[in-house]
Amino acid sequence: MKRAYQLIAPVALALISACSILPKADPSDVYRLAATQTATQGAPVSWSLRVTKPQTSEFLDSPRIAVVPNGDLISSYANSRWSDPAPVLLRNRLLDGFQRDGRVTLLSTDETNLQADYELGGQLQAFQTEYRGSAVEVVIRLDARLVRGSDQRIMASRRFEVRQPVADTKVPAVVAAFGQAGDQLNKQVVDWVVAQGNGAVKR
Repeated sequence: MKRAYQLIAPVALALISACSILPKADPSDVYRLAATQTATQGAPVSWSLRVTKPQTSEFLDSPRIAVVPNGDLISSYANSRWSDPAPVLLRNRLLDGFQRDGRVTLLSTDETNLQADYELGGQLQAFQTEYRGSAVEVVIRLDARLVRGSDQRIMASRRFEVRQPVADTKVPAVVAAFGQAGDQLNKQVVDWVVAQGNGAVKR
């Protein structure tokens, strides 16, 4: 027993010493995707909609706040991150957009196993800040698909792209520009989905 203790004690001491010299994680500022979209008035639709998380690249499928400083180089802002990975942020922002709009009241997401008449998904191609010379802008590019829930048939697809100038290169200004771009994207997507859904019901 005494010999076992003599062997274990140095190992434990070495582990404790190793832990004390490990670098500490840098603190991060965590940002939400802000929304300033105002509610609108419109006739409620009779169909239901499930909003799903869009597919995206491995880099964007993370909480990093992406930036393209030059050419094809993609990086992220240091010590800052989103509250959720970009696809989750966008899905939740779109869901909030439909709720604020008020026309589609029967809503769910892919986190629940609820049946819906239609499903909104797609591919998130860009969710980043891009430098173009001295100009800086937020770019959100979504290849959206509206799918019929009963047979998973694609009813309609469309590319949405929003570019929002950034007033300042500091992260809070970048985050504010993402919120403004999200508002623009929401309005376009909501109007498109409502038009497509109502058109399908009439056919």
